[in-house]
Amino acid sequence: MADTTNRIAGIAYLSVEGKRYQLAGDLAYSPTLTVKETAIGQDAVHGYIEKPHAPFISGTLRDGNGITVADFDAMTNVNITLELANGKTVIGRNMWTVDAREVKTQEGTFEVKWEGPLVEEA
Repeated sequence: MADTTNRIAGIAYLSVEGKRYQLAGDLAYSPTLTVKETAIGQDAVHGYIEKPHAPFISGTLRDGNGITVADFDAMTNVNITLELANGKTVIGRNMWTVDAREVKTQEGTFEVKWEGPLVEEA
């Protein structure tokens, strides 16, 4: 068995409620809960403005295994698990899909994005 001690990226898996989906690429996640914006006045930097940010998980999936776009449209209050090449596990809890999905038939792929209250890294 190969030593993966130094592996930092590459192989990844995505599961929704325990069901694994074919991940074509572009997997991304953000556990960020707030974003800051610098408040600049005409005279100086005044400080910053902090606003809530929706944590998310997104990726490009393969249109296969009998799934339909409607399967993803109906996803609300789901738990998402990512298993990353660097050994990290990422879990999104109580998530829902956002944005419209568009299937690209030449490659059989579509992009999906989930947002929710919490994305944790372990």
